[in-house]
Amino acid sequence: MLDQRKVKDNSTAAYIHIPFCEHICFYCDFNKVFLEGQPVDEYVDLLLREMQLTMAQQKNEKIETIYVGGGTPTTLNEQQLDRLLTGMKEILPFQLGNEFTFEANPGDLSVEKLKVLHDHGVNRLSMGVQSFNDDLLKKIGRIHRVSDVYQSIANARQVGFENISIDLIYRLPGQTEADFQDSLEKALALDLPHYSTYSLILENKTIFYNLMRQGKLPLPTEDAEANMYQMAIDQMAAKGRKQYEISNYALPGFESQHNLIYWKNEKYYGFGAGAHGYLEGHRYQNNGPIQHYLKPLRENKLPILRSQELSLEEKVEEELFLGLRKLQGVNIAHFFDKFQQSIFSIYGEIINELVADGLVEVTEEWLRLTPRGKFLGNEVFQAFLLSDGDQKNK
Repeated sequence: MLDQRKVKDNSTAAYIHIPFCEHICFYCDFNKVFLEGQPVDEYVDLLLREMQLTMAQQKNEKIETIYVGGGTPTTLNEQQLDRLLTGMKEILPFQLGNEFTFEANPGDLSVEKLKVLHDHGVNRLSMGVQSFNDDLLKKIGRIHRVSDVYQSIANARQVGFENISIDLIYRLPGQTEADFQDSLEKALALDLPHYSTYSLILENKTIFYNLMRQGKLPLPTEDAEANMYQMAIDQMAAKGRKQYEISNYALPGFESQHNLIYWKNEKYYGFGAGAHGYLEGHRYQNNGPIQHYLKPLRENKLPILRSQELSLEEKVEEELFLGLRKLQGVNIAHFFDKFQQSIFSIYGEIINELVADGLVEVTEEWLRLTPRGKFLGNEVFQAFLLSDGDQKNK
């Protein structure tokens, strides 16, 4: 049985969701709406009200990192960005100089918008590039082109941004290994400190999912997908970008501190339509549709759709399948400190089986994926689900 003593928490982050997009990509299932005709100004005002209502309930809670995502946060105009960022500085207990990330699409990043962000303390940009092939960008529903990538990065550097990350996607319909190799080379030639590479996931209710169901989505083979992943690992390492998480690579000191809070299974606020948060052992989700989100806030009520207190078993499960995403792995001593029991007392038999299968390794300090385990991560994570009674280590 798990010991039901109090679980210790550490860092706290804040995620802010801007759900507006000028175009919906064919693979995206995030909470988003077309920008045109939306009450954007009211959304910004009531988003700030949500922050005020939330922080009024907290006791001296410091926020270590902020991440503004979407949707496309940079669809906001300069005045809206200034209003949002000014309000955030007044409300959130955040120390300027800490990691403050803004997501952006290439083509949205004018020098004027970038100056607003920079002047308000935003110090990290995360750009959804996805590919350096214009034909592929069209096929996946992106409206930017490769030339926009170069212009946006030039604009960002001109304004003073140094901490810039770009995302690439592999296993795209019609994508070849040679094409992905070309995108990797062009991405690395930009000499950025951080890169993310993600395998395409076919999510319900997306255009790509429907095409797949109809047999009209020509995806690369599993072998090609594995080769693309290995290609990313090798090319990033060759250019000094260390893989520190299954999908993320960085120069030393440029790892995403915000995402590390997620992977360490620590606390974070979620602000905005459809946003998720995790505070004091509760996971919560806000209303997603814009008007459903705004309605309670007009009445000075929080827009929470649902909240769930996690059991100790659920917290332990999440500690493992989030922590093992990090190449460093799960720290054995930290696990004991957080849950007041040994990882081996809970998972000893499972860990031994995974070690024998060559999927995880155990050092004096860490439990981590092996190189082979990185390719079979979902199988490893599934093994640590305590709710599967036949897997639970008695």
